[in-house]
Amino acid sequence: MKLATLKSPDSRDGRLIVVSRDNQRGVLATHIAPSLREAVERWAEVKPQLEELAGRLNQGEAAESFEINHQELHSPLPRAFQWVDGSAFIHHVKLVRMARNAPLPEFLETVPLLYQGGSDDFLAPTEDIPQVDFNHGTDFEGEVAVVTDDVPMGIGPEEALKHIQLFLMVNDVSLRGLIPEELAMGFGFFQSKPSSAFGPFAVTAEELGSAWKDGRIHLPLLVDYNEESFGKADAGEMHFHFGQLISHAARTRRLRAGTIIGSGTVSNEDPERGSSCLAEKRMLEKINEGSIRTPFMKEGDRIRIEMKDHQGHSIFGVIDQRVVKWSQTP
Repeated sequence: MKLATLKSPDSRDGRLIVVSRDNQRGVLATHIAPSLREAVERWAEVKPQLEELAGRLNQGEAAESFEINHQELHSPLPRAFQWVDGSAFIHHVKLVRMARNAPLPEFLETVPLLYQGGSDDFLAPTEDIPQVDFNHGTDFEGEVAVVTDDVPMGIGPEEALKHIQLFLMVNDVSLRGLIPEELAMGFGFFQSKPSSAFGPFAVTAEELGSAWKDGRIHLPLLVDYNEESFGKADAGEMHFHFGQLISHAARTRRLRAGTIIGSGTVSNEDPERGSSCLAEKRMLEKINEGSIRTPFMKEGDRIRIEMKDHQGHSIFGVIDQRVVKWSQTP
């Protein structure tokens, strides 16, 4: 099942729709739940109703269906009560730590890295990325993520996998120039992590098929930068699987329904697979060529992220954003 959110002037949470498997048609599901935020809070109750509606839509029996205009779609959750991002790809951790001359965590391979990001204002998947100062080092980060139901405190990794409701695709925007000074203060990310954007479609495990196994999505994340292929790293190479990330997040607290858990930047050691962020490419240039050639994003640069199933069908739709200079509106 695929779900999405129509932008709405009446609600910051938008309006919930069910989406056809080919991503072309939708049908309002607001009679079941006004928004996806509210649906995930009543998931056991509303999921069967949403699946029934999805079945009618995919069989061409939903008379009230309409053609989707992707410009009218917001991120599936335009805001969430919690956004927790991990760094589950060890290769990425090693490269970005090297880039800022930072030591590797002592427990790199045994304890997941997590931080709590801003979740009050996500960007739409085709919305411009506004930047205040291009000296901040604007970067994209292609990721995958999950949405949980209520997760009890102290849950184990395997049991935690049962609490995943939905899957998402992410562009976690980072300001690389601000990260070192923020972390040096010993209190984590804030200004260096502006609003993220998500692919337009949230999907259930059935849409991933055999690619969802061992708590990981075993598919390449396709990243194009300024109309050129930039990376195709396999998301299945997570060192820590999603159950481990959820369990770690819930070690000393419960997680409420609608919590988003990100994988961190998808990264592979195979250089032929490219990268999912600029920071990695820059560090690899320094290692292999002695100097960095690739600049961070500038005004007008475009990032496109997509993931396709084994049959070549787009799973989460497309994140397609341009960087613009921020200007204050009256």
